[in-house]
Amino acid sequence: MEDFISFIVKHLVEKPESVRIETIKEENGRILYKLYVGQGDLGQVIGKEGRTARSLRTLVFAAAARRGIRAGFEIVDPAMPPKSAEPPAWSAMDSSGEHA
Repeated sequence: MEDFISFIVKHLVEKPESVRIETIKEENGRILYKLYVGQGDLGQVIGKEGRTARSLRTLVFAAAARRGIRAGFEIVDPAMPPKSAEPPAWSAMDSSGEHA
């Protein structure tokens, strides 16, 4: 699957050498594919009004279903900080629920 995603995306971007796919096996049996692209190529992968991204996601889901696996697909924006897996600690909030 990584080769399939990589093949498609490398033909869309200006810097194909920067394309990277990370595979994460989740506890529920689903496989998550995270796509990383080079600086300035994110717009090419997302496309106008997200059409290219939607098409990529559809292709990944269809190819995974054909192989009998459940898959997820995520395009990672390098400018955004990674999502924290844990909520903020209670000790960092005061009694009103506001951050200290």
